[in-house]
Amino acid sequence: MSENTPAAAAEVFSERLPLAEAYHQSLATTAAERGFIGPKEVGRLWERHILNCAVISEAFAPGLKVADIGSGAGLPGIPLAIARPDLAITLIEPLLKRSVYLNEVVSELGLDNVTVVRGRAEDQPKATFDAVTSRAVAPLGKLAGWSLPLLQGGGYMIAMKGESVAEELERDGREIAKAGGSDAEIFTVGESVLEQPTTLIRIQRKKKGA
Repeated sequence: MSENTPAAAAEVFSERLPLAEAYHQSLATTAAERGFIGPKEVGRLWERHILNCAVISEAFAPGLKVADIGSGAGLPGIPLAIARPDLAITLIEPLLKRSVYLNEVVSELGLDNVTVVRGRAEDQPKATFDAVTSRAVAPLGKLAGWSLPLLQGGGYMIAMKGESVAEELERDGREIAKAGGSDAEIFTVGESVLEQPTTLIRIQRKKKGA
């Protein structure tokens, strides 16, 4: 464990910590050089990005097929894949430069539970995944319209959101229902390892006939 790696990282990633450290190094150098990570973010990658994303693993049942839409530099999908090798994760990213970077990272880290797809979420095959996740991609209503169709009936979208998510839920309730979403639940994860826990919203895709 490197001297700059926080103790919380060892707790979250355990024996896969070296993979998380290699990803941290890649974000701090290659991703920053290519403009995917802002210069001000490089010094706080662990807390605000990698660990913040990895703790969402608490919200996923074992062995699921998960899509990360609008994956960007791999957040939250890559930290989730490192923390949870039992999950089969597909990173969906429309921009070529970012999808090229994602493929490089997946290859360098040997993440055999990760697939990269270049494309838009709305163009992917429907009813394919058990769960769909995302981070800072779009307002909740639009996000539900992209995420929920990708789910099998009974699956969940589990989106990272800010503290205003309750207002978004109230504002976009009609759009969410139209997309087939129900039983929205707002909760936090990572309380034991993060100063500021991660806020998630989980919305289920209704099963047909339900």
